[in-house]
Amino acid sequence: MTVRLRAHHLLCMLTYAGDGYSRAFTANFDAMVARIAAGEEVLIVAGPDDICAPLLCEAECHCLRDSVRARDELAARDLGRLLGIDLSEEQRLLVGKSELRRMRAAFAGGETREACRGCEWHGLCTRVARRGFRGAKLGRTD
Repeated sequence: MTVRLRAHHLLCMLTYAGDGYSRAFTANFDAMVARIAAGEEVLIVAGPDDICAPLLCEAECHCLRDSVRARDELAARDLGRLLGIDLSEEQRLLVGKSELRRMRAAFAGGETREACRGCEWHGLCTRVARRGFRGAKLGRTD
């Protein structure tokens, strides 16, 4: 199987520690992180993805906003440059230990954070990165 992700969710998963919009959202995000950690391929998509699924029933779902699409464009640009690939729609990739290390180092160093500006989770993600990603669910060893 394949986990469908919009580009900015590649950044979100780096610091995801189990917090979220709702219980359904966090349960779903937990499942997606487990699948990626188990080696499932990621497919970059435009618009709502597998992480967004529990929110799509909301009347004013933020996943459909232009500002979120702009986050995707910035994340695709920065992460694509970092990984040396085109992260446009329909790109496939595996997030192994090497890729995870590179993405986290760039995130912690601020190289890939432009897409995060204005995000309500910015402070939480910054704290997780400053703690060396301790508490993040993807790639944890506990």
